[in-house]
Amino acid sequence: MSTATAPHPASAANADLPVLEINNLAVSYRSNNDFQRVVHNVSLQVRPGEIVALVGESGSGKTTTAQAVIGLLAENGRLESGAIRLNGTDIAGWSEKRLDTIRGSKISLIPQDPTGSLNPVKTIGTQVAEVFQIHRRGTRAEIEAGVIDLLARVGLSQPELRARQYPHELSGGMRQRVLIAIAVAMRPALIIADEPTSALDVTVQQRILDLIDGLREEYGTAVLLVTHDLGVAADRADHLVVLKGGRVQEQGPTAEILASPRSDYTRKLLADAPSLAKAQRVKRAGPRPAPEGGHAIVVEDLVQDFPLDRGRRGAFRAVDGISFKVARGTTHAVVGESGSGKTTTARSVVGFQKPTSGRILVDGVDVTTLRGEALRQFRRTIQLVYQNPFASLDPLQTIYQIIEEPLLNFDPLPREERARKIHAILDRVRLPQSVLTRRPRTLSGGQRQRVALARALVLEPQVLVLDEAVSALDVTVQAQILGLLDELQQALGLTYLFISHDLAVVRQISDTVSVLYNGRQVDSGTVEDVFLRPGSPYTRELIGAIAGQRNLPMMNTSNHFVGTGQ
Repeated sequence: MSTATAPHPASAANADLPVLEINNLAVSYRSNNDFQRVVHNVSLQVRPGEIVALVGESGSGKTTTAQAVIGLLAENGRLESGAIRLNGTDIAGWSEKRLDTIRGSKISLIPQDPTGSLNPVKTIGTQVAEVFQIHRRGTRAEIEAGVIDLLARVGLSQPELRARQYPHELSGGMRQRVLIAIAVAMRPALIIADEPTSALDVTVQQRILDLIDGLREEYGTAVLLVTHDLGVAADRADHLVVLKGGRVQEQGPTAEILASPRSDYTRKLLADAPSLAKAQRVKRAGPRPAPEGGHAIVVEDLVQDFPLDRGRRGAFRAVDGISFKVARGTTHAVVGESGSGKTTTARSVVGFQKPTSGRILVDGVDVTTLRGEALRQFRRTIQLVYQNPFASLDPLQTIYQIIEEPLLNFDPLPREERARKIHAILDRVRLPQSVLTRRPRTLSGGQRQRVALARALVLEPQVLVLDEAVSALDVTVQAQILGLLDELQQALGLTYLFISHDLAVVRQISDTVSVLYNGRQVDSGTVEDVFLRPGSPYTRELIGAIAGQRNLPMMNTSNHFVGTGQ
């Protein structure tokens, strides 16, 4: 092995001492002229080769705690009190310059966003080499060899080629492997993994977590895992630290907390996690056709081609012969990884693009034949709710204006009637009337998604297409939105086309499902049939990759958990 990748493991003599020890940590943020404390007397330990997970909702203090450890608090943040000991040395009061000497070499960070964390104008090899150059490890030739060795170690195919490529030429999973390579280059004693897989598909997530696990075992590295995904924490962590409002609710061995959580908040988190709460379906099993019966959506032999880039002949087939039917008043899920064709299918059903061939009937109307005003009016029947509630709402509009806009586009109603509809739909999605004068930035993620639902429902459509509509939400907020969707479906007789990569959520909310792989449908049927008797190896792989299955059999049934059922 080259000098560039020389190890820096904790010494055997210190193997029983914590790599990281936090005592009574308090952190605050400045707002105007005042400081508001957001982390309150947090204490925890991480030992060599151990994974400790910080879990909690947004605003719980988990990321702030992790940032304090590595000295990367926001400019308006300050460490008020407490000790942060790395291999016995308190680094809490260290200057930025002094912290730079240990970042990368003794303590490393795997950030959440693989796209925003890499420099788009530098090659992958250049960016990995920088960590060696900063810490002056090896000659130029040794560093180049070390880069290739690292990229190979984190499982990137053709590492020499990857070293010459730029971030945009790699997939999300490949970019995350590059960030892991940078984090482990100096073989630090501690790695902080901040939501390292939250933006990845389930199978890619499993491979990345396996990679971190393997490197931890090989190097004896301690890992502080920051996550809102209880399934990931249940599978991977030795210890859990549960945070709420910046305070530790409980902590201890993962198996013990999963089996017998002591705090009400932990019990709620576990009950709300779709990958853990297998016994708690949002709705009763099986299709539930509305009284009028029939199918709200019929898709037959859908094909969607897209022309290749300039200079290249032919077309790329994104969807290849997909067929399914959705009974009125039920939920049909379309699942698969990025690139599987699920979003392309959804856009075709909504009428945003004309398919290459095939037939799509929505409420008896062939969408593929509609043009102009007929197509515009058709969109009153079917509405789309997007994934990201932070990006899908106009930041300059008030909530009233956002919900009113579809009425202005379609219904020439008097102002008083529009107001009545807006107030009624706000009640329906369980938002207070006081939000109508506010703007999206002042609302939480869950509130914004309720606004998005209100905007979609104000026209009284028959069908909602939900494109990853809960994937950007914390587990508790996600559970609230899923419960709301079920209430709305039962009250209004809605039909849902639910687009998702999260099979745990699909199992919880859907009646029927289509599994897509590389544009083809490889499995379809009722949720129970597909999950219990998957017909394709790909579906089996997807189901096997659902986080949270490793520790399920040991859970106490009094807490509403059951075994895997596989």
